Amino acid sequence: MKTGGDWVALARLLRPLSRGLTDELARALVNLTADQETHARYEALAEKRTEGQLTPLEEEELESLVRANTLLGLLKAEAQSVLTRPKAA
Repeated sequence: MKTGGDWVALARLLRPLSRGLTDELARALVNLTADQETHARYEALAEKRTEGQLTPLEEEELESLVRANTLLGLLKAEAQSVLTRPKAA
């Protein structure tokens, strides 16, 4: 997935997921964050990229982390919509 259109399509595919989310699960998704080790690895790889020092394997790893973070962002957006939509009386 490399284009903005791919992410738009994925967001559309994930939208029905929000219909089945409980408030509890939606809150858990919204609050989900990477662990410290993953965050530190991302930062190290991003710094190496800035310096032009990434190996091809590290570039692949960084791109995977970026894709995973983007997917998590889409899931969080759907979960947030569950938490902010009006509740049925």
